Amino acid sequence: MIYLEIFLAFLIPGILGYGGGPSSIPLVEREVVGTYEWMTTAEFAEVLALGNALPGPILTKMGAYIGYEAGGVFGSIVAISASVLPSLLLMIFLASILYKLKGTNKFKTLTLLIRPVIAILLGVIVVDFLFSSLEVSGTFHTVFLIGLSYVLLHVVKIHPALVIVIGLVYGAVFIR
Repeated sequence: MIYLEIFLAFLIPGILGYGGGPSSIPLVEREVVGTYEWMTTAEFAEVLALGNALPGPILTKMGAYIGYEAGGVFGSIVAISASVLPSLLLMIFLASILYKLKGTNKFKTLTLLIRPVIAILLGVIVVDFLFSSLEVSGTFHTVFLIGLSYVLLHVVKIHPALVIVIGLVYGAVFIR
C-alpha cells in the first residue's frame, strides 16, 4: 500500500506542477507533510534545501529522498518514476503526433514559423549573457574569452565541451 501512496504523492505534482520545480514544491509538501505525514514541515524544508543544492530537477531529487525514507530503495524508484511519468507520456504523445505530421505542409509551415522565434530567443540570451559578462568579468576578460573561444572552435577545432572547461579554468584562475 505504501508504494501506491508514494506513486500518487509524486504523480499528482508531476501532472499539476506546470513549469517543474518551483510550482511542484507546494504540491509535494501538501502530499508528503499534509496527506501522508511522512515528515514534518521542518524535515521537508531540509529536504528542499538539500534538493536545491544539488543539480538537476528538484522534483526527482526530492522524490528519490522522500521515496527512500517512506519505502526504501523501491520507494525511491516509485517516486522518481511517478514524477517523470506525466512528462514522459506527454512527450511520447506529442512526438507521435509530430511523427505523423512529418512531411506534411502543416509541419513544414510550423517548422518555418518556429525557427525565427528560436533564433530570436537564442539571440536575446546571447546579448543578455554578453552584458552580464561585461559587467561581472570586465571588458578585457569578456573579449579575450570570446576571441579564444572562436579560435579554439573554428581554427583549432576543439570539441565545445573542452572549450567550456578551458573557459571555466580561465575564469577560476584569472577572474576574481
